[in-house]
Amino acid sequence: MFHVFTDIASWVVYSVLGLSPETQLAGALHFFIDDTLKIFALLLVMIYGIALIRASLNVERVRDYLAGKHRALGYSLGSLFGAITPFCSCSSIPVFLGFTSAGIPLGITMAFLITSPLINEVAVLLLVSLLGWKFTLLYIALGISVGILGGIFLDAIKAERWLQPFAANALIQGKKQQGKAIQGKVQVKQDDNPIPQATAASLSLAERHTFAKAEVATIFGRVWKWVIIGVGLGAALHGFVPEGWIASYLGAGQWWSVPAAVLLGIPLYSNATGVIPVMEGLITNGLPIGTALAFCMSTVAASFPEFILLKQVMQWRLLATLFAVLLVAFTLVGWVLNATFPVM
Repeated sequence: MFHVFTDIASWVVYSVLGLSPETQLAGALHFFIDDTLKIFALLLVMIYGIALIRASLNVERVRDYLAGKHRALGYSLGSLFGAITPFCSCSSIPVFLGFTSAGIPLGITMAFLITSPLINEVAVLLLVSLLGWKFTLLYIALGISVGILGGIFLDAIKAERWLQPFAANALIQGKKQQGKAIQGKVQVKQDDNPIPQATAASLSLAERHTFAKAEVATIFGRVWKWVIIGVGLGAALHGFVPEGWIASYLGAGQWWSVPAAVLLGIPLYSNATGVIPVMEGLITNGLPIGTALAFCMSTVAASFPEFILLKQVMQWRLLATLFAVLLVAFTLVGWVLNATFPVM
């Protein structure tokens, strides 16, 4: 299937534009057109298919399910639900309040919120198409692990004491009512296109189709620009950065290259959709997989916009602690992977 897009890219670059295959510009343009068409095709098809499945997923049921679980199991379930339930930074506050009002421990809630931006269906599709199943499974495992360990640590230090007063009160009240039906507390907004209010079992095929079409329009409309930006940067790296240049500066095993990549990723806010093509370009130009993954995770999960929004429900001490936890986790992930996979 994908060879069709490669042929289109070759026709546009070499026949229509008349560029020589030996030039850097031709290589960059071919990479850009080929990857953009491939990613767009995957998004349109897979978002629709996954949306049909998502129509059966009720986020409030997830919240209530987590509320009744043992804490040790809750970390894993929270992180797993975060991986399969896509939320953007604009949804972080209602999700946070919805979980705290259900009496779910802060650590489980944070395991959910840490994992959610790192892993979603779009990121998984891109990783599979660009880097293969091996690194996709590795990325998923690491994202879930970071969420679980982050949640455990925040509970261990009793980080709930650093919530804003109204959020702390919601958590206390939720714990008192845990095990009872919680209605009318907080409407958790999944994205700009909520699933119809009817129960999933009662939705007809036509209603699911309508929801899936709206999901395609909403999600594709939200991420297409990130694809263009990400693939564009990846194409620039692929076509204009001399082979081995990145490896010579950041890929020779220097201990500081991983924390440097993590810090560099913080102000370069993106979502997983936009940063993964950049990661592909970095890896193909010689950047070790651990350094590239650390950069990707930092850009997606430790961004300033996310923390600015969370400031409304967290005190500065909790924000700073969460920030430090993520930076340390991503750095350790990068070091371990670079030691395990020294050569791509």
